[in-house]
Amino acid sequence: MTERWTRERRLQHTRNLLLDAAEELVARKGLGSASLVDIADAVGYTRGAIYSHFGSKEELLLAVIERYRQRFLDGFADLMSSLQRFDDLNLDDLAARWRELSNTDAKRTAILEYEFTLFLLRNPEARKRVAAQRLETVQWLSDYITSSAVRMCATLRLPAADLARVILATNGGVTLNSLVDDEDLYRPFLQLVTSGINPSLGSA
Repeated sequence: MTERWTRERRLQHTRNLLLDAAEELVARKGLGSASLVDIADAVGYTRGAIYSHFGSKEELLLAVIERYRQRFLDGFADLMSSLQRFDDLNLDDLAARWRELSNTDAKRTAILEYEFTLFLLRNPEARKRVAAQRLETVQWLSDYITSSAVRMCATLRLPAADLARVILATNGGVTLNSLVDDEDLYRPFLQLVTSGINPSLGSA
């Protein structure tokens, strides 16, 4: 029997198609050159569909940023959940998993991150709108790092919020520079991150 889609499911499907198209075109052409017409045409809709679902190009971009943020957090959680004890940590294995997480489409991911960062730097109002979202991301990651450290019988040498901010600020740069210079920076990056962690509870 053919499954009947609800109105909500059809709307979400259209929304996801538009978000996918926006990601693809921004990565390929740049933020300024990816027009609403191009984005809509890529999935067989008119520009009116974007206005109907998002209201404006800025709203569409903010939705893409939010989806990108959630994907990163989900991937990080999956990565950390595989670790049981800090003493058993193998940096080569962890770097390989981080690289795999980043390299689903590394070039596009790196370009998007920098395009969105420049977009926020050039648009103070948009930056204000995502300030709470970015703070929420830091808080979630900080809490996750703290709980993971406890689970792995480890303690932090620096505040979890600082470690979270460093990871969020440098993740895209590690991916981008690994691509540009053809040098694998994932392991050195993880060495820096883990240097802020004590291997066992109560250690100095």
